[in-house]
Amino acid sequence: MLANAEIVRRFLELKHQAHPEVVQYIREQNDPTLIDRIAAAVPDDTLVIMPEHIPGLKKVRDGTRFLVDPELEVIVGSAGTTGSVSGHEDAVHYFRDRYNTLSSMLRSRMTAMPIEALLKSPHRYRDEECNIIGMVADVRTTGKGHRLVELEDPTGAIQVLFNKGREETFVEAERILPDEVLGVKGKLSGDGGLFFAEQLFRPDIPINHAPFKSDRPGKAVLISDVHVGSDTFLDDAWNRFADWLQDSDVGYLLIAGDLVDGIGIYPGQDQELTIKNIYEQYDRFGEMLRDLPSRIRIVAAPGNHDVVRMAEPQPAIPPEFTAKFPSNCTLVENPCLLNLQGVRVLMYHGRSFDDMIGLIPGASYERPGEIMDEMLKRRLLAPSYGMRTPIAAMKTDRLVINPLPEILLTGHVHICGVTRYRGVLGVNAGTWQSQTSFQKQMNIHPTPARAFVIDLQTLQPEVLDFS
Repeated sequence: MLANAEIVRRFLELKHQAHPEVVQYIREQNDPTLIDRIAAAVPDDTLVIMPEHIPGLKKVRDGTRFLVDPELEVIVGSAGTTGSVSGHEDAVHYFRDRYNTLSSMLRSRMTAMPIEALLKSPHRYRDEECNIIGMVADVRTTGKGHRLVELEDPTGAIQVLFNKGREETFVEAERILPDEVLGVKGKLSGDGGLFFAEQLFRPDIPINHAPFKSDRPGKAVLISDVHVGSDTFLDDAWNRFADWLQDSDVGYLLIAGDLVDGIGIYPGQDQELTIKNIYEQYDRFGEMLRDLPSRIRIVAAPGNHDVVRMAEPQPAIPPEFTAKFPSNCTLVENPCLLNLQGVRVLMYHGRSFDDMIGLIPGASYERPGEIMDEMLKRRLLAPSYGMRTPIAAMKTDRLVINPLPEILLTGHVHICGVTRYRGVLGVNAGTWQSQTSFQKQMNIHPTPARAFVIDLQTLQPEVLDFS
């Protein structure tokens, strides 16, 4: 076992002093490499290494201490993995990948036949119940108020009619979105030109889905939409949040996009900025992160205000903008899937809220939890291609929700929301920006300066208000 004097001497050689609790911790671990790893992880100007500098060491008020072992793994969405789009060929692969993944989920619950088989032998299947699976190529309401959907699979396409008289099925049919994948039970018309729908199925979450819970202590804080540089950024509220983090037992901080307000995002934005240089916006954001306890593992993803391409999946913030970010901050892509102590968190900024709210009857920015439920039912973060949400059609569809997370974290709409759908906890984390002039025009009332604390052992959320 390492002697206390040896531990102190080695820290001094690295130009640091060590708090007695840190020395005792390293002595108990009996791992000489810990000294170098701890010293490398703290800011260069750190004189005394304190317990809070060590991710696995937490100090509580009565002087006792307990150990946790923060684990952070980026399963999907590590920096540099989005790749580029080469052209039309990738779009074909993209939609084929989406169809194959989502149709396989449906086939686990229903036996479906190729659309081509129906079209080639309509007399054989006339008036016989059968199932088909396809991607929505087009959807519209007929003059008589029925819902008409063009559904296609790799073998062909067929018109599917959802009769408004079948109330339960029709309610779901009104919520059908372009480019989602559906299963339909029904019957072929007499001339074989129309498929009459009787029941609709979505990929959805299995009813018996049981989320994983961490077997050891750990807490994560979820936030989004900081918008540093905006004249409506809530600096005082952020400082209260930062002070709270100093005394907390939080191990992780996840930030789901729009780290800064950006430049030229909308007309006249320059009149609403306190920091008008994009590099300076990120420098300020980095300084804010450096002021937080270095023991906290920070994960930051981009959003539509950040300095990356708009098309999703979005790359991580480039290194030339993150020089002042602390070493305990992991930059990821949007979306990304994380593993926190075995608990999977799917982070998605949420640009597709704009499209889904416009397409789904009764949907509202005021109730983001309902939209998160719709994402989970479809197993798609952004169902519709070619709308307000730009999508980079690549060889694989990173917007498919697979595998299932324990937590879905979104932002973008600046309104807090919590939902729990078939075991998956959904959190829309709000914003750190007060109401903007655009939001006033749209009558959108944000819920700023909230932080969601998730206990990884119970998956129970707690909302803290720093406004």
